[in-house]
Amino acid sequence: MAISPTLLRTAGALAVVGAVTVAGIDAANSASGSDARAKLTLIAPAAAGGGWDLVARESQQALRSDGIVNNAQVVNVPGAGGTIGLSQLENLSGQPTTVMITGTVMLGGIAINNSETTLADTVPIAKLAEDFEVFVVPRDSPIQNLEDMIEAWRANPGGLPIGGGSLGGIDHIVAGQLAQEADIDPAAINYIAYSGGGEVLTSLLSNTVGVAVSGFNDFRDQIEAGNVRALAVASPEPLEGFDVDTFIEQGYDVDLVNWRGIVAPPGISDEDRQTLIEIVSEMVETEQWATAVERNRWKESVLTGDEFGEFLDVEQERITGILEELGLV
Repeated sequence: MAISPTLLRTAGALAVVGAVTVAGIDAANSASGSDARAKLTLIAPAAAGGGWDLVARESQQALRSDGIVNNAQVVNVPGAGGTIGLSQLENLSGQPTTVMITGTVMLGGIAINNSETTLADTVPIAKLAEDFEVFVVPRDSPIQNLEDMIEAWRANPGGLPIGGGSLGGIDHIVAGQLAQEADIDPAAINYIAYSGGGEVLTSLLSNTVGVAVSGFNDFRDQIEAGNVRALAVASPEPLEGFDVDTFIEQGYDVDLVNWRGIVAPPGISDEDRQTLIEIVSEMVETEQWATAVERNRWKESVLTGDEFGEFLDVEQERITGILEELGLV
């Protein structure tokens, strides 16, 4: 795999965390029986403060507010682009009271980590929404705009540390695509991976990295407070209410979308799968969810059941192909 030797955060360092967490998930399930409407655990396969965690907690609130699920809880299982959480979900075969948040990042994590478990080993429930990537710098950074960043990158690709989420995830891919668009070898950039958006932001504010890339919502408060400066957003069209140009508007063909979805463990019954689809379908119709979509500047994009499963198959092939093209796998 042609990646910088400075890359951090290996899956092995987090394996113990996943092993401990799954015991908690098992305990929750044993107490809740098999009724997802009575008690439902949502696995966020990343650390607190990141995009998956946000989707899980917004889902939790929407499920609770309208009484769709009596007791919805969130469990964080970080590591390896979500593949540690994915393996834990597979171990819960046949248990319909746990689901997992997934998305574009996990497809990259599966490819770059050669994960034995893939999303084909899960039961697709629903695609929920799309989120968008933003590049930011601290407010006192000498980098004032995207062209300043590109100029510094071209002068010394390894000299400008870029902080983002897991290896092979969408943050890594978007950074690689931008490098390629700027005629820089994606394998030469100094990409430093973290297990969640909160860690990425901390790294940026402590000047461990010079530029950070993550979902808009990981940086929203700091952008609005003026503590960080946004350089560009990776979206096909400008985000409403966000006065920052897209990469495309600035001449770089980068607009990869970060979608979010929900999958269930293998081995659940058709009846249980339908119940979970109905739960999520009811959730996305709530006022609480509509408010979350607007507040987080997501784009609602709902697919359920087999339609979502077909989408996953196509997306895995597409993301793996992008990583191969960038020389990252």
